[in-house]
Amino acid sequence: MRAILPGSTLGILGGGQLGRMTAMAARSLGYHLAALDPDPSCAARFVVESCITAGFDDVPAARELARQSQVVTVEIEKISVDALRAVQQLVPMRPGPEVLFTIQDRARQKDWLAAHGFPVGPYRKAASEAAVLAAVRALGGKAYVKSTRGGYDGRGQAVVRAEADVPAAWASLGGGPVVVEQALALRQELSVLVARRPSGEARTYAPALNHHVQGILEWSVLPGPFPAGLSRAAEETTTAIAVALGVEGLLVAEFFCTEDGQLLVNELAPRPHNTFHTTEVACATSQFEQVTRAVCDLPLGSTEVLAPAAIVNLLGDLWLKPEPPHFDAALSIPGVTVHLYGKRQARPGRKMGHLSAIASTPEEALRKVQEARRRLGRETT
Repeated sequence: MRAILPGSTLGILGGGQLGRMTAMAARSLGYHLAALDPDPSCAARFVVESCITAGFDDVPAARELARQSQVVTVEIEKISVDALRAVQQLVPMRPGPEVLFTIQDRARQKDWLAAHGFPVGPYRKAASEAAVLAAVRALGGKAYVKSTRGGYDGRGQAVVRAEADVPAAWASLGGGPVVVEQALALRQELSVLVARRPSGEARTYAPALNHHVQGILEWSVLPGPFPAGLSRAAEETTTAIAVALGVEGLLVAEFFCTEDGQLLVNELAPRPHNTFHTTEVACATSQFEQVTRAVCDLPLGSTEVLAPAAIVNLLGDLWLKPEPPHFDAALSIPGVTVHLYGKRQARPGRKMGHLSAIASTPEEALRKVQEARRRLGRETT
C-alpha cells in the first residue's frame, strides 16, 4: 500500500461544514482539494480549489471529481452507492461503497450490528402504520420511530409516548419504511471516534460526553468523565466495528449508557463528527487532520488529549434575533474560540458554527463555553 503524499489532490463528496473543516486541515498538510455538493454556495466552496455543483446521485459528476483527485472521501452519508462505485473504479474511495451501503440505511445498519454481535437496543422494522403500532406494543408502548433513510439533527424521527401517537408519527415521517426503537432509560450519551488507515493501523480518541436537545447536539465534552472500564469497552467496541466493516478513514459510534449500566450502540457515522469538533483544540491531532492522514495512508497522529475541552453548537436561531451574535462578548472569556462555517443563510435549527473552550478540567471547559454562549446572545438567565 503506497501513501498518497502531500501535493496530491483529496476529493470530498459533500461540501458542508465537515468538508470545509477537512479541507482546511488538508490544505495545512499540503494537499490540494476538490469537492462535490448540490449547493452552489456550500460551506466548503471557498476553501477548495475545485467545487462541482451536482447531486449526490450524479454518477458522471462523481467520475469528474475522481478524475481531479488521487483519493476521495466523504463528509456525508447520503451519497448514492452508484456514485461511490463510479469513484472507486478510478481512484481509491475511502471509506468504500460497502461501508456507506451498510450505514446509510438505519434498518440495514441495525441488522448488521445485531448480526455481528454488537450490542443494540430492542428495535423492530416497520413499513406500515399497523406494523408501527404492533412494534410499539411489542416494545412496551414508548418508542422512537425513525425513517430508515436520511434524517439528522432530530429530523426524520418522531416520539411515540402512547399508542394514540402512532398515526401522527407515521404521517409525519411520510409513510416510508421506518425503524421503531424502544425508549430507554438513559444515564448518559457518549461517542467514540476511531481512525483506521488502509495498512490497518488504528487509533481511538477518548469517549466524548454528549447532550442533545430535540435531537440536535447542544454540547459535547472531551474527555467525557466516564469510568475507565466503560471508556475501554466503548473504544474496543468501536474499533471492532471499524475492523468488521473494513473502514478506511474515520468511524464514529454513538452509544447509549442505560440506567442499568448497559452500553448500547445507537448509530454509526463513517466521517468526521460534530461530537469531536473538540479535537481541534483539545488533542494533538484534530479529527480533520486525522481523516486526511487516514485516507491518504499516512501514519496516524497522536490522539492524546492535551487539554480538556467542550463545544456548544450555534444554531441559525441566533442570527434571526434583532441583534447579531455578540462574538466579542464570547471571545472575552480566556480559552474560548469561535468557529463559523461560512454558511450564507441562517435558518432555525441550522448549524452555523460552534464555540469551543479549553480548561484544566472537562467540567470547567463546559462552564466556560456555556457562559460564552450566554454572552453571545446577551442572555441574562
